[in-house]
Amino acid sequence: MAYIQSEKNSLKEINNQDEEQAVNAIRFLSLDMIQKANSGHPGLPLDAAPMAYVLWQKFLNFYSQDPYWINRDRFVLSAGHGSAMLYSLLHLNNFGVSIDDLRQFRQLDSLTPGHPEWHHTPGVDATTGPLGQGLAMAVGMAMAEKHLSAIYNRPGFDIFDHKTYVIVGDGDLMEGISQEALAIAGEKKLYKLVVLFDSNDVSLDGPLNLSTNEQIRDRVIGDGWDYQFVSDGNNLADIGQAIDRAQKSSKPSFIEIKTIIGYGTPLQGSNKVHGAAIGEENVTKTRDFYHWPYPAFKIPDSVYDLFKKSQETKNRYYADWQKSFQDYRDAFPALAAELANNDLTLASNHLQVKESHGQEVATRVVSSEIMQQLAQNNKNFWGGSADLSSSNKTYLKDQLNFTDLTPEGKNIFYGVREFAMTAITNGILLHGNSRAFASTFFIFSDYMKPAIRLAALQKIPSIFIFSHDSLAVGEDGPTHEPIEQLETLRATPGLDVYRPADANETLAAWKAIASTTDRPTALVTSRQALPILKETENAPVEKGAYVASPSDGEVPDGILIASGSELHLALDVKKDFQQQGYDLSVVSMPSMDVFDRQDAAYKESVLPAQVVNRVSIEMASTLDWGRYTGLFGRNIGVDSFGKSGKAADVINDFGFNVPHISQILKEVISRNLSKK
Repeated sequence: MAYIQSEKNSLKEINNQDEEQAVNAIRFLSLDMIQKANSGHPGLPLDAAPMAYVLWQKFLNFYSQDPYWINRDRFVLSAGHGSAMLYSLLHLNNFGVSIDDLRQFRQLDSLTPGHPEWHHTPGVDATTGPLGQGLAMAVGMAMAEKHLSAIYNRPGFDIFDHKTYVIVGDGDLMEGISQEALAIAGEKKLYKLVVLFDSNDVSLDGPLNLSTNEQIRDRVIGDGWDYQFVSDGNNLADIGQAIDRAQKSSKPSFIEIKTIIGYGTPLQGSNKVHGAAIGEENVTKTRDFYHWPYPAFKIPDSVYDLFKKSQETKNRYYADWQKSFQDYRDAFPALAAELANNDLTLASNHLQVKESHGQEVATRVVSSEIMQQLAQNNKNFWGGSADLSSSNKTYLKDQLNFTDLTPEGKNIFYGVREFAMTAITNGILLHGNSRAFASTFFIFSDYMKPAIRLAALQKIPSIFIFSHDSLAVGEDGPTHEPIEQLETLRATPGLDVYRPADANETLAAWKAIASTTDRPTALVTSRQALPILKETENAPVEKGAYVASPSDGEVPDGILIASGSELHLALDVKKDFQQQGYDLSVVSMPSMDVFDRQDAAYKESVLPAQVVNRVSIEMASTLDWGRYTGLFGRNIGVDSFGKSGKAADVINDFGFNVPHISQILKEVISRNLSKK
């Protein structure tokens, strides 16, 4: 229960002189930061400070000394370029952001970077800046609250009972992801989600009507949201009453608040105040407009006292919740222990596959079998697909669907909305106490890339599951055959990418994913059935690469390196070469990212430097492989788009067969011998 409902005098006192001073303190701390850095976005902090003040001080429940308290209200500044305003609020609310930190705004290694960063600055609930993603992550947070409250709350114990608030700008709502996210939130009836829209009709290049005349009201109402309009963004009482009404809605709430960008500056109402410091002369004129007599970074004690007073109320709410949680711990010790632990490691010791050596099975099917076991044994494991769960094999059987009526359900239906799905998954992870996954065809990872990147930047263990991983998609043709996608994901810092060769490697990859809690993972699986190999049994997949079939001698004549469905082909080539008197080593490389983190000795044991005869085999772009095959090796891959046809015909046409690979390897060995 948001504390505004138990502190009835808050809204009656609004708009008095002290309140206006507090709003102006937010404005001028923000303006001073930007001016000192000579960099930043003053427009939003100046016009949105009133709505931010009302929200933070009258409604938002938090405890600054425990910034990751599980039942705090979440706040996402989706318009992350307005970060100076957020840092001002964190300073005034005692989150450990000092005046000196504000002075270091946008400076190297400061606590106040150009855009908010989760787990870098206390009180920041999400890394934002790429417009639209903050809104979608907030939808994920609201979904997580609804899901977890259904699982953990008990009569008399509302352990999860909080709201998620977002401030968005015009740019957020122009991004396509916003439409996806709004539609999902409306369909799921996330009534504890409240969006405040800083509606100033200006974007970076100029007036908004240069690019759109959309009526946002029609869009959000059509998506099943409750809509309100506040005509004066400086009227604290009207803003407060709108938020108060939103808290009582049975739908997600969208409040459009009309503002003037850069309000109070000589540049107000224009794009000139959007994204650059306004200069000392204009800062002085702005101080005169607001009758603000204080020098840069100076805030009167009366303002600090006002913020301290609101914190005392919040602190009481926090203390009451802690007392309730202690009673909950006494009544439900096992549930309380799960929440207190918040361990995102998935129990995986029980995992097994029913198929065995000699059988053939698609890795997407094996992955599905493993996911069923994970869902049965891990309360916090849930997720969904962008309308492809039947093809991805990611539907969790014997589990309910996540709906308004069954929020405890583990299957989320996102519709064909890959970008929002991914950002929402990140939001679920950011909320805490959940380990969520998202899935689609591998080719559509292109739609997800910005949110996958943000998962990696935030170091959250989101799980991205991709099926239909190669030319073997066949008849659907080049539009659906992934070529450069592996390279794209592997190039993302902090993202582990696994492409398992068979059922054994898929099981091992899932065990590695289960224990990974500091980074996201992409699991790339096959559509086609693959033989289960003896060579992959109990293999060290968690090291990223390993010798699947060693040479007979101490130093092999050459090394074949393969990933995924091409491993069995590499093993067949080795057999062919053995009959010709060559001694080869075959290396399986399910994850380049993980292999690159191993120590030098292990990497040397897998890829001895003295062996220069190396050939890589992978049905994807060859761009990654040169660092493993070297100047004297060759890379067999796909550096064009695919073709439409029967899968076997397409694969063969691109040279993924024993005769072609053998020929290439012979050329490598022959060429290198001639150079000796």
